Amino acid sequence: MFLYGMNLMSSGLQKAAGDKLRKFLSSLTSSPIKGVLTGLGITTIIQSSSATTVMVVGFVNAGLLTLTQAIGVIMGANIGTTVTAWIVSLFGFKMDIATLAVPIMAVGFVLSLSKKAKRRDLAEFIIGFALLFLGLSYMKSSVPDLSQHPEIFSFIQGWSGKGILSVLLFLLFGTLLTVVLQSSSATVALTMVMMSMGWIEFPMAAAMVLGENIGTTITANIAASVAGTASKRAALAHTVFNVFGVIWAVALFHPFLSLIGWIVSSLGLDGDPAQTPLYKISMLHTIFNLLNTSILIWFIPTIEKIVCRLIPMREDTEDKAQKLKYIHAGLISTPELGVKEAENEVVRFGELMRKGLGHIRSAIENADNADTFAFEKSKLVRYEEISDSVEVQIVSFLNNLDKGAMSEESIANTRSMLRIVGEMESLGDSGEAIGRILTQKNEHGKKYSPEHKDALLKMAGILDGAFQAMIHNLKNRSTIVNIDNAMKAEIGLNAFRDKCREKEYSTIEEKDDDDYFESLFFLNVLDELERMGDFLINISQSVRIAPKAI
Repeated sequence: MFLYGMNLMSSGLQKAAGDKLRKFLSSLTSSPIKGVLTGLGITTIIQSSSATTVMVVGFVNAGLLTLTQAIGVIMGANIGTTVTAWIVSLFGFKMDIATLAVPIMAVGFVLSLSKKAKRRDLAEFIIGFALLFLGLSYMKSSVPDLSQHPEIFSFIQGWSGKGILSVLLFLLFGTLLTVVLQSSSATVALTMVMMSMGWIEFPMAAAMVLGENIGTTITANIAASVAGTASKRAALAHTVFNVFGVIWAVALFHPFLSLIGWIVSSLGLDGDPAQTPLYKISMLHTIFNLLNTSILIWFIPTIEKIVCRLIPMREDTEDKAQKLKYIHAGLISTPELGVKEAENEVVRFGELMRKGLGHIRSAIENADNADTFAFEKSKLVRYEEISDSVEVQIVSFLNNLDKGAMSEESIANTRSMLRIVGEMESLGDSGEAIGRILTQKNEHGKKYSPEHKDALLKMAGILDGAFQAMIHNLKNRSTIVNIDNAMKAEIGLNAFRDKCREKEYSTIEEKDDDDYFESLFFLNVLDELERMGDFLINISQSVRIAPKAI
């Protein structure tokens, strides 16, 4: 229930923030310090360093953040996640906030009935907040009292009292627990529960918290495992950062704990014996990440070199066109980011199909040259296969996004992209169809007259202008106010097609059989090129122009 509540809180805030969250993350990272503050701010808001880190990995994969910028944001995320520990220690143990859970959920329920999406998203956050503390209350009541279960106490004692070995054992336990729960905040809360019930003393709880800082890096590494090299490096940088911090903290373990005790005492937080250890854990979590960031922020270039050496850029000998560049199929904890990645992938899909047009033009130009035409025809077949594969991958990705964790704007964009990729796949089909028509022409021993070849190449040139308009509209979907450029290209394409058809029909009856079939093959290619123009205008019409741009 604690985990579900935290997930609900994070999801509600992410939906409420929507596109602003992505813009905030991508715009305020021009320097390492700004990057740290950005990561701190976002993680404090959405209460999940894992979500922020996975978001950063996605941004690196999409080319929106450099590795240097990403490392700074991850450092800030580590600091931001300590806020949860303070919320739990200040409210979760000192007062029984679970008694307020039902009234809080009632407020959330009322807001969930609102017609405004933002209020419904806020309701999700409020209900998640209530469930979080209700879950914490159940965890506390479910942990057995050691005085009534001496066998558990003896087991725990077997782990304690072994000096540095005990520290390493509890550090490993904290790491594994976080890997299983996939949430350092939940593990820290569980550590506090164990300490409040007398299972472990503060030093062992501190060791667990240090281990939890390593365990929390697993989420980003899972997300990056199927992504590009840059994403893998960003995730590994998170691990390097936290592992280095744990090494110095373990090496200076007892002086570090003494420092935490002195800070808590100096702030007057040691008045309540039951609460003091909880404050110490929260303080340790915060000071550890503050000190680690203060040290390593000056060594970001060094961390970058380390991860680049550990994960070298590999030469991919396979056809990269068939593989998605921006979308990674790993854990998407932030569907809003997934929408942005898909938008980038759709633009790339359009650019890929425009390259296919280049092979169509070459096929027309070299239709009478057997060897050159055979090569260009194989390319058209290949591009049709690529268009099928890319469409399936993008559609699968969009369908797997959690629509319940997305804003209405992003859901509408998703529907728009599903229509767009369908039209783009049809462009690949048309390219292959033109290859078949030209093959039939050659099999019948026909050759295009210079006039016919020039007309088809001119038609392809006009079509290229329609491609440019379509790609421009996709790239600028958030700022364009109309699609007049695409409409103008479509009108020009239809006008030229009609002119060529009228001219051909006016003379076709006077031609003999040889000339008639050459005209037929000419008109068939002309119609297929015009059909491609229809797909392009359909794509521009499917671009959902943002309301603010209208």
